[in-house]
Amino acid sequence: MIAGAPRSRAGGELPWAAGSEATEEAALHPKRVLVVAALLLVLLAGLAVASVWGGHGQRPAALPAGTPAGTPTPAAPSIPQWAGPRPPQVDPALMIGRADAPVTVVEFADYQCPYCGEFARTVQPALVAKYVDTGVLRLVWRDFPYYGAQSVDAAVAARAAGQQGKFWPFHDALYAHQPPLRSGRLTAGYLDGLAGGLGLDLARFDLARRDPALRDTVAADFAFGQQLGVPGTPSFLVNGSPEIFGSQPLSTFEHAIEQARGQVPGGAPPR
Repeated sequence: MIAGAPRSRAGGELPWAAGSEATEEAALHPKRVLVVAALLLVLLAGLAVASVWGGHGQRPAALPAGTPAGTPTPAAPSIPQWAGPRPPQVDPALMIGRADAPVTVVEFADYQCPYCGEFARTVQPALVAKYVDTGVLRLVWRDFPYYGAQSVDAAVAARAAGQQGKFWPFHDALYAHQPPLRSGRLTAGYLDGLAGGLGLDLARFDLARRDPALRDTVAADFAFGQQLGVPGTPSFLVNGSPEIFGSQPLSTFEHAIEQARGQVPGGAPPR
């Protein structure tokens, strides 16, 4: 079973979850998880429009043996091109780590998700100390607020804090003081309280939270994750490949990072 897989549908927004029973069934069958992961990998491979022959659109046809020299090579049929969903631009404030780090981990998460909170409180600090601070890893956040309006509000608030250079402190505060799931406690007053505790300019913070453009960035991340078929939160891509789903121990992340690190040309080999 995938810990952290959603157990109910939120407003009918997830295309892969027809209801709580269907989602629970998917969580109980590892083969279905592998199918989702394989689909996600295919989609990721198409994030840029490219042909199967390195971007040239077609492959030269081979001439039969014994063909006289100088015979023109017949044109090959066009190879169909396929484009995956275009990833929204990531605000630099939502990244931590060096841009030239050999490994990038992208997290899709929801601020109400208890398993996301477990990762943020226990695993992420260890990854930052071991890999981010040593230049090996870059962490990238993408919003996947499928638990509803307050999840969206929290995501917008975190991005508003990012405009004052406090995205990650606000992110950490949301998880450090995470209310129970669907408790209704992620109110404007609650979010203002977190912002005040971090020393943010509250007038500027509230103005940013009311900016429709900021809310649109959250919606774009959510739509992108849906197009990829993200199978719940938290979900992690390691160097563009779907690797980790749900609540997993630190060792699972260490193994994936070391493996990706060894596969990158010029990257330091695993120790």
